[in-house]
Amino acid sequence: MRYKIISDSSSDLFSLNDTAFSSVPLKIITDEKEYIDTANLDVDSMVTDLKKYSGVSRSSCPNTQDWEDSFEDYEGVFCVTITSGLSGSCNSANMAVNDHLSKNPEKKGCVIDTLSAGPEIALIIEKLRDLITSGIDFEEIKTKISEYKTKTHLIFSLESLRNLANNGRCSMAVAKFAGLLGIRAIGKASLQGTLELTDKVRGAKNAIATVFKNMLSNGYIGGRVRIHHCQNADAAKTLAEMIKEKFPKASVIIEKTGALCSFYAESGGLLIGYEGAQKPCLA
Repeated sequence: MRYKIISDSSSDLFSLNDTAFSSVPLKIITDEKEYIDTANLDVDSMVTDLKKYSGVSRSSCPNTQDWEDSFEDYEGVFCVTITSGLSGSCNSANMAVNDHLSKNPEKKGCVIDTLSAGPEIALIIEKLRDLITSGIDFEEIKTKISEYKTKTHLIFSLESLRNLANNGRCSMAVAKFAGLLGIRAIGKASLQGTLELTDKVRGAKNAIATVFKNMLSNGYIGGRVRIHHCQNADAAKTLAEMIKEKFPKASVIIEKTGALCSFYAESGGLLIGYEGAQKPCLA
């Protein structure tokens, strides 16, 4: 069968080698401007604009038609979404797949709620590509990607939580504390797909060390790592070097965040997806 992977743009991926792929854009909306999360957007300019902007800003997820338009004529589609705990993108993708299959019962489709964002989604997409190119069938791919998803994780280090707080993703009290006197907020994607703050540290050096320590304590032993940064290439490089020093054969790739992840990570933010210990099952 001919398979295609479709992701919303929270993955920060806009192209993929060896497998058919589309990115369905989320949007950042203010009273003055709309930023569409595509490869053509000047994300640095958006981040600069939003730093100066004092009005209300928000994110908007793809609608059902956006998803369905991306399916084209492929016999099987895998829709990979940002966590349903923070966005309606997963719900839109589910409605699109259900509608698509009702009109095309001979085709196959599924939605993968990553319960995460950014580089952890990128890891899941890369694994999907590997499974598709291996030649196994649709149902086996679904089983194996579900298994893989239990061993991927997201950790983040943020200098500002303003946009997260303004959009109800964390408390305003915590957001006001972060950024004071060089405080960085360290956190992770929870099992429920929400953002869970784990540490507050002072200074960039301590933040990177804490991120790596937390990765190790959560079972990282040299697997794939994807580091996405918002205007913080130096910190991303430092973390990558720290990882490679301990695990020389580790696959570590650094990318810039797209619009959606830059909006929430803000300038200085780091998002790290990595392979680690198996997550505990929810009751």
